[in-house]
Order: sequence, then structure tokens, then C-alpha cells
Amino acid sequence: MIDKNAFSKLLLGLCFLICCNGITAQEVISADIFKDDVHFLASDAMHGRLTGTIYQDIAAEYIQSRFMEIGLTPVPGQKDFLQSFYIKHQNDPHSNIGTMGDNSDSVHVLNVVGFIDNGAPSTIVLGAHFDHLGMGDNSFSLSTEKAIHNGADDNASGVSILIELARILKTEKAAYNYLFIAFSGEEFGLWGSNYFVKHPTYPLSKMAAMINMDMVGRLKDENTILVGGVGTSPVWKDLLEKSNTSHLKMNFEESGVGPSDHTSFYNANIPVLFFFTGQHSDYHKPSDDYEKINFVGMAKIATNILTLIMDLNQVKAIPFSKTKDPENTRVSFNVSLGIMPDYIYSDGGLRIDGVTDGKPASKSGLKPGDIITYLGGIVVNDIQDYMKALNSIQKGEKVKIRYKRDGKRIETDVQF
Repeated sequence: MIDKNAFSKLLLGLCFLICCNGITAQEVISADIFKDDVHFLASDAMHGRLTGTIYQDIAAEYIQSRFMEIGLTPVPGQKDFLQSFYIKHQNDPHSNIGTMGDNSDSVHVLNVVGFIDNGAPSTIVLGAHFDHLGMGDNSFSLSTEKAIHNGADDNASGVSILIELARILKTEKAAYNYLFIAFSGEEFGLWGSNYFVKHPTYPLSKMAAMINMDMVGRLKDENTILVGGVGTSPVWKDLLEKSNTSHLKMNFEESGVGPSDHTSFYNANIPVLFFFTGQHSDYHKPSDDYEKINFVGMAKIATNILTLIMDLNQVKAIPFSKTKDPENTRVSFNVSLGIMPDYIYSDGGLRIDGVTDGKPASKSGLKPGDIITYLGGIVVNDIQDYMKALNSIQKGEKVKIRYKRDGKRIETDVQF
């Protein structure tokens, strides 16, 4: 049997020879390369990698061993790859971050930090969180029975791409150093990234940009990916379009703020990017499993990110720009349709990713994949129109809903 690591290194070496002749790296980054890492992290044996548990510690040790195998080193001045701290598990975790050992009744959190030193003045940070929900804290499951939440997409997928990028970049001489961080505590409020930025083991002043990968394992048939943070530097849009060697459809969001770890770096005035294939009906449920991961899609995304990173070698500076961030307000509706929207769909209307049994949408016959175009007197072009429509409907009302299914237009009533 061919040695897997030797074969992988041979392919990676061929990758850059091939690229020099005008063929993309996509042919070389295999979908299979991600399977072992995702399978291990999302196995039942890991019990959902809940922050503060022994399973978080095992996952951190696994990622550390992978960093060591690749040849990463700890950050200069650090004895190992682990950043360890304690945090009080309260509703406002950011105000209760403690130093190691000072809160014996608090949650123990681990970040895993690896470094590639190319002798460069600036460093690009790549990150992904490795924690998940354990037996169901913050679960969206309707069942009250405890079950393992494996988090294959959220976020074993991002960690697997992080590890593969580290493996490839270790073989390259580059104009930047690279810092790879696997965060814990993301599910409880960005604990790991928030702590790292406040207690950096590597100077923030030397960080040129941060690239975050969270839920990148469910690329859909139309190959659409959301890329957030593109407004945080004027260089991003052109570079992203140039590096789109996988021919993905990219939906850009300007804001540097979002529900993942890049936000902590943006708040420290560091340019960020956020790669995300969208929510789905298995989000924060026990059904987010290995078997549902699109590994071919992961290879496409990893190829694009790798190409972007290599293109950055020609960029001497990545200026930071403040973005107009979404208002941090909660909208409360009188009614619920009982669907999960597809947040990255942008071809007109609101596409449904999931339907909850027993709710108005289910009772009216709507299914995942349907595209809502009209609700309660309001034409629905996007999620903002959908929320406006919901806000106009009162409990007990029956209204018209129009939607598309397989190209066919359907109209029916929905009872709230």
C-alpha cells in the first residue's frame, strides 16, 4: 500500500509545478484528504467536543499532534501549542475572562496555536473553531432527549481545511509568516478568539489579516459560498475574484462583524475574511454528521483560499477599513412560519432550507428547496422582504403565499 503522507506530499509538490504551467491546484487538492480529520473530530467518541470537557481536551491534543506532524512550531516564546485559560460560564462571557488558575469553578478553555516562520515582517492568521455542543447545549433539536451533537459541518469542516492549508503552506517560501489557530468556546460567545486577541501570544501589530473558516462543509449544487469581511480592506474583492480558480459563486458581505471568530480580530482593527457555505436544517442538531459533508466542495473552497493566500505574496500591504456593521438589534415577530431560510441564496425570493413539522409552512405543504416570492401582500425578493412580511402579519391571520418549486409557481393559503 502506498504511504498516504508520502503520496500527499508528492501531489502537493506536483501541484505548484502544474500551477506554473497554467493548471489550477484544484486538480491536486483531493476531497479525500479531509475525510480522516472530519471523521475523527465528528465521531460519536468525541461526544460533541463541548468546551470545558475532556472531549475538548482530546480534540485539542489531536489538532496539536497534526500541527506537529506537519512541522509547525509553537509561537516564538511559547513552550507548546496550547493556550489555556479559564472563563466564568455566564450570560456575558466576554466580561468574565480570567487568567489561568484564578477561577477554580470556571470552564477550562484551550486554543491550539501553530506557527510557520518565513522570516517575514508580517503574518497572516488562519482560524477555525473546533468546539461544538456536546450533548446538546444550545441545540435546535425539538427533542428533549440528550444526544451527541457531532458538529461535522460546525466546525470539523473548517478545522480540516485549516490543517490541510497548514500542510501545504509549510512547503512554501512566502512573503508572510502564517499563524494557525483552532479556537474553543466559539459556541458560547467567541471565547477563544476573544481571549486570544486580548491576551495574544503573538503581537497583533504583526498580523496583516485574519481568514476564518466556519461551516464550510455543505457547499450546495450551485456552488455558492458566502464570503464576509470583504469591506475590511480595499484589496479583498479584486483578490477574491482573481483567486476564484474553483469557479464558485461568491456572495460578498462587507461587514467585518459576524457570528464567528473573525469578529474578534476585526474589532482589533485587523482585516478579516469569513468563508461560510450557509446554514441548513441540521444546524445545531444531532444530525450534523460526517455522512452529510460535501468533501468535493471542501476541496474547491480550500483551493480558492490557498490561491488567495499565494496571491497575497504579491501584496505588500493589506490596509484596514472600518465597515458599516449591522445593527445589533433583535426583531420580534408576532408569528412564525416555521422555516429555516437559506441565508446565502441570492437569486430572487427566499429559499427554504428546512421546515419544522407542525408549523404553518409544514401545514401548508411547503418543503425545503421551495422559493418564497410573496407573503401576506408583500413581494419577497430577499430575506429583508420576508422579515417585513412577517412583521405585518398578526397571529390568527390567514394570508396568501406564493412560491416556486422545480420552476413551477404555486399559490396557497397559510394559517398563522
